[in-house]
Amino acid sequence: MNYKSLMKTDAGWGITVLRVVTGIVYMGHGWPKFGNLEGSAGFLASKGIPLANIMAPLVASVEFVGGAMLVLGLLTRVISALQAFTMLVAVLLVHLSNGMFGEGGYQWALLIMAASVCMMLEGGGKASLDTKLS
Repeated sequence: MNYKSLMKTDAGWGITVLRVVTGIVYMGHGWPKFGNLEGSAGFLASKGIPLANIMAPLVASVEFVGGAMLVLGLLTRVISALQAFTMLVAVLLVHLSNGMFGEGGYQWALLIMAASVCMMLEGGGKASLDTKLS
């Protein structure tokens, strides 16, 4: 797979709206993690995530920096794949035991994971830097 095919998108305006809103949501969840990396690492360790001190800044970056990249539509497929994986881990290790609905349920993480998978498959949409660069 070459760079141009990775950046290519035939998707319309709907995926553009999904990309921008999802990027803003990821940024809102990632920023607080940067402010408390020690607490984030402790939480990850409590869930059995190995190398939690390394994973905490990586997760914060995937969410905040990746969210900003989604807003711009830059490397949408790559960022979305990383975010989908992050949300899969969140569903399985954090939220699944709480059931789908209610306090701590996995419905929100599942929904945001689905949005990430859609963007991974469809690309960034018409108003994206990916489109301009391909």
